[in-house]
Amino acid sequence: MKPLSKDLQTPKKSLEEFSNVTKRVLGHLPDIVSERAATRGYIILSSVVAGTSKFARPINEKLFIFECSAFDLEYKKFLSIIGKIKARTFVTAEEHHVINSVVYTIQQAIGVGMDFLCNPNSSRKHVGNRFEELIRLVVTELGVQNDNVVFKIPYPSEQGEKLYSCETDIILSPHDSVRSETKFIDNKEIIVSLKTTSKDRMGKIFLDKLLMQKFAGHPVKVIGIFLNDVQRKQTDKISYTFVSGLFMVYTKFLTELEGVYFIDPPPITKNSPYNQHVFPFSKFVTEDIWALLSS
Repeated sequence: MKPLSKDLQTPKKSLEEFSNVTKRVLGHLPDIVSERAATRGYIILSSVVAGTSKFARPINEKLFIFECSAFDLEYKKFLSIIGKIKARTFVTAEEHHVINSVVYTIQQAIGVGMDFLCNPNSSRKHVGNRFEELIRLVVTELGVQNDNVVFKIPYPSEQGEKLYSCETDIILSPHDSVRSETKFIDNKEIIVSLKTTSKDRMGKIFLDKLLMQKFAGHPVKVIGIFLNDVQRKQTDKISYTFVSGLFMVYTKFLTELEGVYFIDPPPITKNSPYNQHVFPFSKFVTEDIWALLSS
């Protein structure tokens, strides 16, 4: 078995691989965590090794599953719920929580493991890559066709026509395979922006939608899926990074996205008017993905 630090940085090709690395991290945490600081519903873990302190990203105490055995049980429930969703069976509020909790625990276990075991400069990219892989695998498990496509948008320059590369994180399709390609966007398909946080990235999603609609010549369905918008402040505090005012300005004066989904939603998004545009991730996989693909 490869060292845990290497395992965290290795691309994952199945949900089972994600489950296994999550349990490795959960089993390792008790050996390396020195202190836990609780603040505003989050826990900040710290580790002291050879006199050097390391601090992990904030963990939502209502979503994160600390015990391996408890995670294993919830993961099996999660797979069962995926089967219910595919069969279009009603999903309860408790099952919505299981979806968000399991996906959150997997992603945050990877992030916390890298905070303690990996170089911070390289771990940031790996954490983002694992998030994209995780969401794609969840969508694939639902039976939805998906792929990533790089759109080539032509524009004039002094050297003649050039191509601007507009890369998508993932495209979801109701067809047997993704039909969008380099110079074409299928109007039934959903373009998804996958990011661990919306910080410094939210505006680009709105601009990309405007750009792609101009390029395609018809309306384009665009959504954003984020892990959370919270960060550690100093050693024992947190701050939220969701820029609510700009979000509503973009929504009102630029364009409206088909949906924005958080696995750990910022508290303000539960209030009006944000709750008309921002939703929990579980709502996307249980309801909205099917409505959007059929529209």
